Amino acid sequence: MSNLGPPDARGPSGPFSGGGEVTSLLSEAFTAQTVTALRHLLAARIAAAGLTGDTAEDLVLAVHELVTNAVLHGGGHGRLELFRQADLLVCEVTDHGRQHDADLAVNLPATNTPGGRGLWLAHHLTGALTLTRRHDGMTATVTASLITGAAGPPEPPGASPHRPPQR
Repeated sequence: MSNLGPPDARGPSGPFSGGGEVTSLLSEAFTAQTVTALRHLLAARIAAAGLTGDTAEDLVLAVHELVTNAVLHGGGHGRLELFRQADLLVCEVTDHGRQHDADLAVNLPATNTPGGRGLWLAHHLTGALTLTRRHDGMTATVTASLITGAAGPPEPPGASPHRPPQR
């Protein structure tokens, strides 16, 4: 599971596949010291865009995992871009790491393996993760629909089939 499928749109770093106006909602550089503040700012911008509930929480967690990966494996810093195109929120996390030969496995590691679940979580929480290797680093893109029920039938309260079990 290495190619996870493209989102419906591309952000400021690439062309859009669909029509419609693009609205930037957040553009922030980050480091290890700013990860927590960025997560809170991202959650506020996602809520202001109209995404709420489990879908919003899943997007925030997915992006947090991508930001953490950028800090740990992508040079210690990066940039987050959140934008809206029509009824789609798109978030790109870009880093400038030099690990071009690094394995980008998105498979769930063995239960006795510490770490290594960030990309897997991002993919499973959003249903769409695109990894783009660039000459100067990596861009990870996730999306979420603002249309209620666009991903399927409504879930019963407290249920989220794609959320990992709590420990």
